Amino acid sequence: MPATISHATAEHRAEGFRSFVLPAVPHRPVRVCLPIDYQPKYAYPLIVLFHADGECEEHTARLVPLLSQRNYVGLCVRGPISLGPRADGRPAFGWRKGTDRGVNAALVHTMAQYNIHPDRVFLMGVCEGVAAAYRFALSRRVAGVVALNGILPVGAGANDLRLWIGHGTANPVVSLAEARSAGARLAAAGATVRVTRYSTSRRVHADMLRDANRWIMAQVAGKSDE
Repeated sequence: MPATISHATAEHRAEGFRSFVLPAVPHRPVRVCLPIDYQPKYAYPLIVLFHADGECEEHTARLVPLLSQRNYVGLCVRGPISLGPRADGRPAFGWRKGTDRGVNAALVHTMAQYNIHPDRVFLMGVCEGVAAAYRFALSRRVAGVVALNGILPVGAGANDLRLWIGHGTANPVVSLAEARSAGARLAAAGATVRVTRYSTSRRVHADMLRDANRWIMAQVAGKSDE
């Protein structure tokens, strides 16, 4: 079941979005969202967004302005597995286990094109994209991971990883108890984990994005306990 956003008034600022096709992975175009009044001399935090199964980079692109219109550069990547067309005719994609070279190529390209602070790269996963974001976080050093309505696989390498988990109390696929349990196991493995619950199902509630923005900016400011 694809995830949706529960905020129908998302503003898709055409002037802020750029699409790229990378020669290394031409079948996986990416979307980059530049903040309002982008300043090339300022090193911005970067948010890399991983969509839910059955969606694509266009779905996560809608979340970026709701997260913040000024604080970040947003990079929306496409999963490597084609799931065929959706009911609305749009293409659907999913994720697989293992290291994702396509995401790494998109990250390298974006950091070369725009002024990105190398120590302020954050990952955000939605539903099944949470696991993909977490696996990618283990392959390189990132400033933090935001997990929305998904499940975090627990394994080695969680030391020093910072995670913020936003989860719906009525999620029919991954229960709040499962999300809390995964968070507790990751904390026991050395990660810094915060779990916040919301009165929603699998939808990405606007309050989740508001709180995710606050948490990310706290990490940027060095206030890791917030």
